[in-house]
Amino acid sequence: MDTTTLYLGLFFSAVGMGYFVYGKNQGKVIALLAGIALMISPFFSTSPLVLSLVCLILMAVPVIAARRWD
Repeated sequence: MDTTTLYLGLFFSAVGMGYFVYGKNQGKVIALLAGIALMISPFFSTSPLVLSLVCLILMAVPVIAARRWD
């Protein structure tokens, strides 16, 4: 694992923790699940590009869902 992947994993896991806490406190299941996925996804990726793309998509899902259903 290179340094870039390590730092990206740390960043996206921190964002995932924020999504998780927000989803738990507000009762939003999509944000909660996206947070869990963001915290777990760095373990399964070895490429910084793939990690970034997957995590950016996971970060966008709760935002798009909130705009669509509100």
